[in-house]
Amino acid sequence: MLNLILFGPPGSGKGTQALLLKEKYNLLHISTGDMFRMHTKNNTGLGLRVKEIMDSGELVPDSITIEMLEEEVRNNPQVRGFIFDGFPRTVPQAQALDTFLEAKGEKIDAVIQLNVSEEEIKSRISAREKISGRPDDDAVKLLKRLEEYFNKTIHVIPYYTSQDKVSKIDGIGEISDINISICEIIDGI
Repeated sequence: MLNLILFGPPGSGKGTQALLLKEKYNLLHISTGDMFRMHTKNNTGLGLRVKEIMDSGELVPDSITIEMLEEEVRNNPQVRGFIFDGFPRTVPQAQALDTFLEAKGEKIDAVIQLNVSEEEIKSRISAREKISGRPDDDAVKLLKRLEEYFNKTIHVIPYYTSQDKVSKIDGIGEISDINISICEIIDGI
């Protein structure tokens, strides 16, 4: 099995790259943001709770996120591996993911960190908001999400760096060039 984490701030290109990697390596792309949006769109009990949290720009609590993610992994035993996008966002989430995978005889093979400047992120999200209409892309919520990322989520990198699993990629440039750089890392595992 091949298990990857795509790591970076909102708008860094994680979702775009995940779609390309999913096809090339036959992996299941698990985006916690997509899972949250699906639950909120369908007005599930969980979705209503998540919507309230997301509308405020806060991160969904670890317990809810981990429960949803573990369910998604368990529901897809046939896949060759997973791309985790938007997860883990905290060190406790990273530890919970490692524990969950270890119990299945698996591990995280690589963490690909997409580095993108804050100015570029704001530009990308502004453009995406016009097209997608995603409520979490509005300017006020974006600032809150960026603050969360740079104050909290970024601390996951040292956790995986200590395991020698982090590779940093410049997330600015042509999508295909960024993808080639990521594939070189994956192919070297």
